[in-house]
Amino acid sequence: MIEKDFDIAFIADLALREKQIQQNYRPVIAVHKWFARRPGTLFRGLLLSEFSEKPLREAFYESNNFPGLHVADPFMGGGTPILEANRVGCDVTGFDINPMAWWIVKQEIEHLNLRDYEKAAVSLRTTLEKEIGDLYRTRCVLCGCSDAHVKYFLWVKLKKCRECGEDIKLFPGYLLASDSRHPKNVFVCPACGELTETEDRKNPGRCSHCEAVLTPDGPAKRGRCKCPACGSDNLFPDAELGPPRHRLFAIEYHCQKCKPTHKGRFFKKPDSQDMELIREAEERWSKMGPRYVPDDEIPRGDETNRLHRWGYKHYREMFNYRQLVGLELSARFIVKIQDERVRNALSTNLSDLLRYQNMVCRYDTRALKSLDIFSVHGFPVGLIQCESNLLGIMESGRNMCVGSGGWANIIEKFKKAKAYCDKPFEVRHHGRKKKVIPIDKEWIGDHLNGFRSDHIRKVNISCQDAATSDLRDNSLDAVLTDPPYFGNVQYAELMDFCYVWLKRLVGQDFQAFNAVSTRNKGELTGNVDMGRDLDHFTEGLSAVFQRMSKALKPGAPLAFTYHHNTIEAYYPVAVAILDAGLTCSASLPCPGEMGASIHINGTGSSILDTVFVCRSTGVMQRKWLADSPEDVARIVEEDLAHLKAGNVKPTSGDIRCIIFGHLIRLAIWSLRSGWDKNRPTASRLADVADWLRRFGGQDQVEKFIEINTTTTTRDLPLFAVHERVAEYGLENANVPF
Repeated sequence: MIEKDFDIAFIADLALREKQIQQNYRPVIAVHKWFARRPGTLFRGLLLSEFSEKPLREAFYESNNFPGLHVADPFMGGGTPILEANRVGCDVTGFDINPMAWWIVKQEIEHLNLRDYEKAAVSLRTTLEKEIGDLYRTRCVLCGCSDAHVKYFLWVKLKKCRECGEDIKLFPGYLLASDSRHPKNVFVCPACGELTETEDRKNPGRCSHCEAVLTPDGPAKRGRCKCPACGSDNLFPDAELGPPRHRLFAIEYHCQKCKPTHKGRFFKKPDSQDMELIREAEERWSKMGPRYVPDDEIPRGDETNRLHRWGYKHYREMFNYRQLVGLELSARFIVKIQDERVRNALSTNLSDLLRYQNMVCRYDTRALKSLDIFSVHGFPVGLIQCESNLLGIMESGRNMCVGSGGWANIIEKFKKAKAYCDKPFEVRHHGRKKKVIPIDKEWIGDHLNGFRSDHIRKVNISCQDAATSDLRDNSLDAVLTDPPYFGNVQYAELMDFCYVWLKRLVGQDFQAFNAVSTRNKGELTGNVDMGRDLDHFTEGLSAVFQRMSKALKPGAPLAFTYHHNTIEAYYPVAVAILDAGLTCSASLPCPGEMGASIHINGTGSSILDTVFVCRSTGVMQRKWLADSPEDVARIVEEDLAHLKAGNVKPTSGDIRCIIFGHLIRLAIWSLRSGWDKNRPTASRLADVADWLRRFGGQDQVEKFIEINTTTTTRDLPLFAVHERVAEYGLENANVPF
């Protein structure tokens, strides 16, 4: 069972590695973007700890099959627990109120004939090349060839001066590319707009074309800019002026002829041919009469209000004419495909492609690539926008993509994702070396391609609130999930950006797409604009946990991941578990985030999750019970030792989250007797808060961790833990509940 057999060090090491490059460990996630996916290695570890009779480190790299076991996930999101349970032969049932989450898991888990898909995908790219390939060509400044492929078009926002009426280019800085992945730094001249390569980034010197002084700093800072023509001060953004206007100022391209002898990237200032293609794209769009580009308004919201401040009122305004032409043509091709699953797959691809094909994407001047619209889990509108090549570029003679954000990239990732479903693997590490281990006989899907109908697994996923599900009582062998964390990442607001397109392609065939938006009043996130507070989060989580508890067999686990920077956000977790009549028998740490993620890097947030393991009946290990903050510190030290053995270097934020997990577990243990779930929500939350206050909170625990770290832990072997079994006697090592 999980409490005894889950190997923190082993799984922490794997999970940490997986989160660095998750698509290399779990390629299936490339089916479509979803947010904050937890490591597949974690949920595989939980499943094998619970159901396998072998040690986890042995079972992990072997084929496993648990037919007849039924596992559910009430908050599917990106589908990781569902996919991992399905992979080891379990029947799976999943729920999510967000139609995009439901659709993504559906596309991940449904089998697909890859040969038919690849044939259709090649035909799509060939058709687009004939129709609009010329819009993504440019003249190479080195050899003069006019058939070089554009990787990225770089645009700067414009603001009309309130005094003289001249357009101000809102450059926050003039550094186009740093010398990290290019031999030199590339600067845009503020006077003539030409590009100059320099050795010194801080003192770039003069423009090689007009001798004007180059500078790293641009005129646009903190919502203000000076007009270079008249010197007047201007403010931005100004929603009353409508959607932002942009001007093309630079291009990164790929010249196959020059590449063998050229060092670094290819950059240029757009020439007359490039500017003419912009006008041509606008003319083509004016004659199209679009059928699939949505005209939906952008509703108010915590995240979408950022778009409103920039004057965006409709989703289609977030795209330029070239993007709109390409996306409309793509949609027209896709809807004509006869094979439903291939058509759905390419529709999903187009939806995923949108995050790169819009005028909110930014350009990473260091990595020299496009940053997709969801790179920070929000809608930050920058001043420099990056337009990627819609078709994508395949390197001549090699099956590799050049650049990112095009159809070629999306198709290649999707092919690898679905191939992984038929032949999953794990990665074993030996020092710096790693080896891919095929896991024969395991597979992901409703049935396996090319096999008889007896290779069918029960897959039941629904777009609905799990609290209203009709699951039979005592029917589930486990509930594994990654529930929402009470926070302000507005997944529904973000996913509407894709949803309004996808529902035009497939919505007529699926009831889940009947809604105008993916937003739902029952969504369990904090949202000021929709009035969703801690009480709302508590009540929603409690309703789902109560329903799952009834569906679980006696003693079967409900295990879920959770983390937050404040202890108050854990109160609803305790209330929901207590309302469901469950006891938390373990709180286990495991990496769940990538520390280098743009949305988390430098924020002091934890990359660790707590895995809460809950049951209606079972045993609690006596060593995990604590009567004081000092006892909790001892337990936390054990976790830290395991994490360090797994090559995790916990930060202060990580330690804080580990402490929160144990404090909440102990609060549940102490409050379970006499708990009344019918009391007002505020009162139940207050009971948890009051217990924690009386016991002593995070600060009190941390005091003892500091003392014990200097006097005890450093002197112990890395794998040492304070079992203290001798104090209690072996007969008291477990406490039943």
